Amino acid sequence: MPRSAQEEFPTWVGFVFIFNLIVGTGALTLPSAFSHAGWLLGSVLIVVLAFASYMTVTFVIETMACANAIQNWKRLQFLKRDRVLEHDEDSNVETMTEPLLVGGAGSGSAVDDNLTDASVEHVPLNIMYCRNQYYSLSSKIELGEMANLFFGRVGRFLFYFCLAVYLYGDLSIYSAAVAKSLRDVICVHNHSSNDTDGDDVTIRCWEDSALSRFDTYRLCLIAFIGVLGPFAFFNVQKTKYLQLVTVLFRWLAFTVMISIAVHRLFAAQSSQDPPIVPKRADVNGIPYLIGTCIYSFMCHHSLPSLLTPIANKRKLKSLISADYGLIAAFYLSLALTGIFAFADIKDLYTLNFVPNSDQDSGFLKAIEYFLALFPVFTLSASFPIIAITLRSNLQTLFLDTTQLESYNFFLRRVFFPLLAILPPIVICFFTESVISLVGFTGCYAGTGIQYLIPVFLVYSARRTCEAMIGRGIINDFRSPFKGNFWLVAIVSWTATCLVLVTIDLMK
Repeated sequence: MPRSAQEEFPTWVGFVFIFNLIVGTGALTLPSAFSHAGWLLGSVLIVVLAFASYMTVTFVIETMACANAIQNWKRLQFLKRDRVLEHDEDSNVETMTEPLLVGGAGSGSAVDDNLTDASVEHVPLNIMYCRNQYYSLSSKIELGEMANLFFGRVGRFLFYFCLAVYLYGDLSIYSAAVAKSLRDVICVHNHSSNDTDGDDVTIRCWEDSALSRFDTYRLCLIAFIGVLGPFAFFNVQKTKYLQLVTVLFRWLAFTVMISIAVHRLFAAQSSQDPPIVPKRADVNGIPYLIGTCIYSFMCHHSLPSLLTPIANKRKLKSLISADYGLIAAFYLSLALTGIFAFADIKDLYTLNFVPNSDQDSGFLKAIEYFLALFPVFTLSASFPIIAITLRSNLQTLFLDTTQLESYNFFLRRVFFPLLAILPPIVICFFTESVISLVGFTGCYAGTGIQYLIPVFLVYSARRTCEAMIGRGIINDFRSPFKGNFWLVAIVSWTATCLVLVTIDLMK
């Protein structure tokens, strides 16, 4: 239903929310993948992948408007049974000539399960009777609801399966990133910032300890899951202030990392050391960067929750365009400063700022600790939400959610939470490569969520709305990429990405 004024927020807040949603964990692995592809080739790929992601975001927005139009059309049919409507052809507006009370005599069941007398009563008449306002973003219709509306049984199963795989990848990435960050802070490093032997997981964590760095990583992983894993058995609510704190941490951390990298560049120019000259292009690094960029530009599954509350949606297209342009520029700044400032970039960029023995300044050491622990703070806040979302999607995939309470307690409250958190533990127990997890998740599950699902959703939505509502009413939220050529182009690009990554994995 349309949101109340109290739940709406101005356009600039929506701009910030979208920026914060997209710029997350993927950005921390981007500099490493960028260094594999080279600064020139990497820059081109980031721009191309940003444009492809932007295109499919416009597809999702168009589908949201189509879903709202179908909902409004069905509500109008419901009202027509109890109200006599007179259509004014000149103004293209239907007016009520013999109003009857909604819910009065003769009002039977709704057109669908969501249409009740109470729901229709609160629909503004200027929306219900003005055909030009069929297409809107007034109701929050999630991606899963759109899949149920526009896909058949097989399509719905594939959607929830793809989303579950993506969420599994998310949890694996979060677990590995947090455990690896904790390990590198806990383990004592007696080398300088220019050494790279910290990448060797077989060396001892402490001089007099039998534990290797990989053993310590596993212990940190178990501790992390032990603390946050139980949240998957419950529901998490009222996380607004926690999310705001993580947003502040994120902006501060990325600003500090870029500033330190720029400082290193100027310091290198004034010193006698030879400057770092990264490679210009390396086609072997393309698969790494593709998966990472797809993951880094992901926001499609959360768009309904972000866009629906925006009060003024007339500038929505400009908002999305500006957000993607700014994010692409931000990613380029982060990656370019990183590869020119550091000879060796870790798969998690914050690990380049781990405290080391050659740092004498207490203030700078505190900053390095903050950056090293940054993934722990932010990802720990998101882990329970992702785990609960995955649990719910697994239940939707395998159970009849309309009769959820009819299943036994173990199946509802124990089995599916365990099914959500155990596979990521097993995966991360045997690998700590965050960039590999991001690449795999981004390319295989990410292409489904970011490319294929929006393409098939918008194609089906256009056909459904054309058949149900007609071509005469224009969707003001339609994508600028209206022709089928763009749909074929995205599918072709998806196939290219999958082939490149698969060939690289088979080497």
